[in-house]
Amino acid sequence: MQTTVDPPTTEALLGEARRLARAAADERAKRAYLDVLRRDATCLEALLELARLALRSGHRSAARTAYQQAIFCHPYEPTARVNLGNLMIETAEFDAARAEFELALAARPGMAAAHQGLARVLGALGEPGAAAEHWRQALGGGAIAPQPYCGDGAGVPVLLLVSATGGNIPTRALLDDTVFAVTALYAEHHDPALPLPPHALIFNAIGDADLCGAALENARAIVAASAAPVVNPPALVSRTGRVAIADRLRGLADVVAPRIAMIARAGPFSADLTVPCLVRSPGFHTGQHFVRVERREDLPAAVAELPGEELLAIEPLDARGADGLFRKYRVMLVGGALYPLHLAVSAHWKVHYFSAAMAQDEAHRTEEAAFLADFGAVIGQRAAAALAAIAAALGLDYAGVDFAVAPDGRLLLFEANPGMVISPPGPEAIWDYRRAPTDRALAAVKSLLLAKALPQ
Repeated sequence: MQTTVDPPTTEALLGEARRLARAAADERAKRAYLDVLRRDATCLEALLELARLALRSGHRSAARTAYQQAIFCHPYEPTARVNLGNLMIETAEFDAARAEFELALAARPGMAAAHQGLARVLGALGEPGAAAEHWRQALGGGAIAPQPYCGDGAGVPVLLLVSATGGNIPTRALLDDTVFAVTALYAEHHDPALPLPPHALIFNAIGDADLCGAALENARAIVAASAAPVVNPPALVSRTGRVAIADRLRGLADVVAPRIAMIARAGPFSADLTVPCLVRSPGFHTGQHFVRVERREDLPAAVAELPGEELLAIEPLDARGADGLFRKYRVMLVGGALYPLHLAVSAHWKVHYFSAAMAQDEAHRTEEAAFLADFGAVIGQRAAAALAAIAAALGLDYAGVDFAVAPDGRLLLFEANPGMVISPPGPEAIWDYRRAPTDRALAAVKSLLLAKALPQ
């Protein structure tokens, strides 16, 4: 008599997918989640967990698709909207993100994660008063926010110091959620009378010294109250504001740092302020609130729309090559070692990897691949030595340097601070040359964290 074996239930398939995800068997876990969705295309848990798995490996478009499918199937369930909104923040889609957070709050009033996301968006849009109110509502339950842990057994306990103002190091790719059990602590809102959560390591992710002065000051007190080792001590991060870092690094051999002055948006503008100049609002990134002014008479109109009462006036450095294109290299500093991360080539002075036409130009990708394979040979001995000197001067466990190379081989400094992200490349085959360099940088961070948290 033939025995009939019942097919596994949706719950059993979901359990197997979760087991594989906890074991960091990501590819097998993805296939298992897809098996669940073939059985039930509306399974909310599978869609959300598949998206989280996709993000862990840098597949943002796949994560977005999963979140959008979850929203389509469950329009009144707010978790997918919050996660999609957070993803949109990373790509500077602030208006679209705002809509998702507002819909999430309409579905679940008082949802802390939605208030937090909306606070981040409003801060990016230059509405600090409204952002502060949403931060108040987001943190009404306290300053401590345990993060999801997806590993087997007890993870390595990490206390992650962050700022409610923003300006934090993006750590999703840095803190493997199958290894590290992370508790976030919003430094501005910490009550020093309360004990700190259990931790073997403190990771100070507050990365913007211009924006987060109060948070960094509180973080110094938090660190002083703990005997655990610290990644990126707040006292060192406090010295990395744009004006301070340019002044500090300008004296290093072969480093060309721009002159940067703080100016009042309302004027009057000093006669010492030279043009052309770049003007930006402190605390903003990815090219937000950042303009180039060619003539002095254009200054008032150019800065009128920028948020903040004080602005940074930056001397422009000519990052064009012989072909007339602008270049911006990024090298990460991890434990004092140098890890090339990317090269962006653009026809526009405001160079960012996400806006440069790297995907459309094979010659640019070939140039970037050469930089990633042997960055010293590409940028030259003078710039490579300058990078090493910058790493030593910063003294940080984790930071990045954005720069170009002058015709004489000197390093043209754009930024040097801890707020830079290591993002895995997308799944397309054209980015295969970027995978190993990115993996090396991420592995270096993981090794650094484990060595500090679990000393031999």
